[in-house]
Amino acid sequence: MPFSSKHTYAHLAKYRDNPGAGPKPLFLSGGSALNGFSQILKRYTHNSIHLVTPFDSGGSSAVLRKAFDMPAVGDLRSRMMALADTSLAGHPEVTELFAFRLPIDELQSVLRARVKAMQQRNDRLIQSIPEPVQSIICDFLNYFLESAPNDFDFRRASIGNLILAGGYLSHNRSLDPIALLFSRLVQVRGQVRTIIDECGQLKVTTESGREIIGQHLMTGKESQPLNERITELELLLPQDTESCLAVQERDWIHSADLIVFPPGSFYSSILANLLPKGVGKAIMDNPANKVYVPNLGSDPEQCGLGLQGQIEQLERFVARDTGKTGRCIDILLTDSTLLRGIDEPLLKWLDQRGIQFLDVDLASP
Repeated sequence: MPFSSKHTYAHLAKYRDNPGAGPKPLFLSGGSALNGFSQILKRYTHNSIHLVTPFDSGGSSAVLRKAFDMPAVGDLRSRMMALADTSLAGHPEVTELFAFRLPIDELQSVLRARVKAMQQRNDRLIQSIPEPVQSIICDFLNYFLESAPNDFDFRRASIGNLILAGGYLSHNRSLDPIALLFSRLVQVRGQVRTIIDECGQLKVTTESGREIIGQHLMTGKESQPLNERITELELLLPQDTESCLAVQERDWIHSADLIVFPPGSFYSSILANLLPKGVGKAIMDNPANKVYVPNLGSDPEQCGLGLQGQIEQLERFVARDTGKTGRCIDILLTDSTLLRGIDEPLLKWLDQRGIQFLDVDLASP
């Protein structure tokens, strides 16, 4: 039945009236591409699952990774805040604090002093937060400040990232308990975790044979675009470390009502989530529909890759964890008026593969 039907709108109305009983879609992505959608999604369900990448290597995350040899927490923080209850019943002041970044044009001593003032409750951003959340945040900031090297670069640092880093260090270098704690404190309307809790780096190989290590060097945001097709993506981990999906994350994939590969940087955000051992098998073990929603804008990582190639890459990355070949995408959902490449040969290929094409209006509010 088409998405515009009265049947669909009736379901949306029911979910909006009782989002606690809403469906359980699972999104495999990192980055900020899904954050705006997540703010809308939480109106209809409090049961969505978000597995994000911890492999970012630029910006504030890069400074923390260098200082503490830890996974990136920026995507975890931003998705939790997108799904947090920002009504008066929740903690909107925590969302404001987590989104705050220190300025770039101040002396390091001044910036460190600002973080110290927050830790000592001498800053309005902290003073507005009620107990017990205030004490927990101050404890984590204190742990961070005691652990940070003297040359730590505070410029443009995300306070939310510093808080999560302090929590990570104080909880035996583990992200899951910190994600769980803050999800409860700010009433995150869903589940958000990193796909694995390891400090890894992404490596791509291009068709000319170039090898690039570091997520920030492949997205075209903090460096020049690669301007050639990516042929391989790998996850580099510390020696004697295995990238294996944890039991809780595996169970969440198994329990999802729908599995979605949403918009985002194709290799460093979407396919990167499929690299840890066990992810592809968990996806294929779940009989729920698998949906691909391609980017509508420009993604430098997709240079030389059309829609058919994107779907084939998704299927290849899922299948290499299972040792099987075959279709793993059931539905392609997009707006043909906003996306190039929807033509008769593609539609025929989709039909031959048994992939349903849903052409919906994504431009209207």
